Parts: sequence; structure tokens; C-alpha cells
Amino acid sequence: MLAGLLVAGLLAGATGCAQSVDPIERLGKKAARQVRPHGRPGPPAGTYRRGEPTAPGPGRPAGTYRRWGLTAPLASAPRPPGRRPPVRAAGPGLPPVVDRVPTRDKVVFLTYDDSAERDPRFAAMVRELRLPVSLFLTDRVVGPGYGHVARLRAVGASVQNHTLDHSSLRGLPYAGQRAEICGQRDKLRERFGVLPRLLRPPYGTYDVTTLRAAADCGVSAVVLGREPGRDRLRPGDILLGTDQPDLTGTTTRLLRRIQAEGLTPARLEDYL
Repeated sequence: MLAGLLVAGLLAGATGCAQSVDPIERLGKKAARQVRPHGRPGPPAGTYRRGEPTAPGPGRPAGTYRRWGLTAPLASAPRPPGRRPPVRAAGPGLPPVVDRVPTRDKVVFLTYDDSAERDPRFAAMVRELRLPVSLFLTDRVVGPGYGHVARLRAVGASVQNHTLDHSSLRGLPYAGQRAEICGQRDKLRERFGVLPRLLRPPYGTYDVTTLRAAADCGVSAVVLGREPGRDRLRPGDILLGTDQPDLTGTTTRLLRRIQAEGLTPARLEDYL
């Protein structure tokens, strides 16, 4: 009788222990750190999610911004709009021509034409500051720099169309303009597996034929922009990166100014 009671007590105690084990503990400490309160696995430490602040956190050492000449971390860009801001088409069946995005978000857009590959430090800057940058590329100008562009793409930069040979498009016949635009589209697709949606015409010159050819090559917007200059920046400004070897230095000065004016960089492709 006594032996039976002891066996029953031992079995009840063993059962109770099994039920009290935290299921997260069974996963081990490493997995437990990556489990969210609702039980689904979270991203690995250091993974960036759009809309996160750029302040130091997992995978982002404190003071990274100081290494690039900034006195404070870049403010986090707002989440991408659920619907892109409306922009007016240049005509029936033609893409819009955009020099500024109509938005109230306190953001500006960093764009570079055929210059990012000249400063080998720029990819590290983009990676460490998580800069949303758009590169408008010309095959003839970039040339052997495509390898560096690939490194920039790997850290989040987007690539867009700046024509095949950097010829002024305005006044060229349709066949010539289509060859310039579609030709570079095909180059970028071949090299990176992407189809660029945005076109920046060389020298900012274009005509109706340009817009027709752009539409036929799958372009959704023709993007111009502005030099930072001395005028106050406005929300939605599309900024032209300076074409200089010290791209990190000029970008640092631009970022300081963006911060001083209460703005922050955002990804152009989220808005156009």
C-alpha cells in the first residue's frame, strides 16, 4: 500500500515537472532570444527593418555616425506611404516628369549619376549609415565600375536608368532615343536582374519623343532633381549628388545640412 502511494507520488511529480518547463527554454537560449512575445521567430540580431530608427542598436555600434563626420544619428525616415503620392502624367500614355515629390513627409531623396563608383569608401558609408540612395547609371561612363555598383546594391542602393551612352536625347529621332533608353534597361537587367522603372535623361534634356521612347521601354517616371545649392531644402526634394572623387566628404556635408533643416533621407522608389 505504502509502496503504491510512493510510486503514484513520484509519477505525479514527474508529470508536473514536464508541464512546468517553459517551451522557449526547450528551444535553447539562442533561439529564445529571437522569439517574440507572440511566439513567432523574430529576425536575427542586427537585421534592419524599414522604419527603424538609425540610432545605435544590435549590429550598429554606438558612434557609427561620428565615424562619417555626423554629430548625431540620422533620424528615421517615416514608413513608406501606403499609396505613392500622385504625380501628373506628361500626356496620355506618357510618364510624368518629376523634379520634386509631392509629400508632406519631412524627407529628401539622395540620387547620384555615374559617380558613386569613384569613391571606394562610399559603399561602406551607405552600409553603415543605411543611406537610401538611388544610382542613375550610364553604361559607357560606369564601365568597369559595375563591380563597385554591385557592392552598393548589396547594401541597399537601387540602380536606375541614365541611358546607354550619355547622349543628349532631345532632338534625336525616336529610334535613337529608344536605343539609348532600352539599351541601358537591358544592360541593367543583364548585370543585376532588375528592370529600372526610373529614367534620368542626361543633362536634364528631353522632349516628347523622349517620353514616348521612355514609356515604350517601361519607364514609369522621368526624374530630374536639383543641386543642393544654398536655397533651403524642402520636403520631397530630389537632390543631385555631386560628381566628385570625394563623394563621402560631399555626402557628409549634405547630410549635416539635411539634419540641420529638420529633414532626413528616404528611398525615392518608395514614393515614385
